[in-house]
Amino acid sequence: MALTNSRQTMAYYIVKVVISAILIVIISEISKRSSLVGAILASVPLVSVLAMVWLYIDTRDIDRITGLASGIFWLVLPSLALFISLPLLLKQGINFYLSMTLSILITIVCYWLMITILDQVGIEL
Repeated sequence: MALTNSRQTMAYYIVKVVISAILIVIISEISKRSSLVGAILASVPLVSVLAMVWLYIDTRDIDRITGLASGIFWLVLPSLALFISLPLLLKQGINFYLSMTLSILITIVCYWLMITILDQVGIEL
C-alpha cells in the first residue's frame, strides 16, 4: 500500500513539474515572436496562481492560501526592482550576465528591506 501511495505522490509531483515547465516554455517561445505578448503572459501571476492551486489541492487549507496570497502581495513590490534595474544596467552597456547578476542582488536587498520593514510594522509573512 505504501509503495502505491509513494508512486502516486511521485506521479503527482511529476505532473506539477511538467505543467509548470510547459507554461514557462510556452511563454519563452511566444516572447521570441512578440515581446509584448510574452510580457503580458509573463506578468500574469501564473506561478502564483499555480502555487495556490497546488497548495489548495495538497492541503485544502484556506488559511495557508490566504497567507500565501498576502505574502505574494507584499513581496511583489520588491521584485519590481529587477525589472527596473535590469533595463537600466543594459542601457548603460553593461554585459547581460553582469546586469542580471547585479539586478538579482539589488532585488535581494529590496526583499530584505521589505521583510525588515514589514516585520517592524507588525505585518507577519
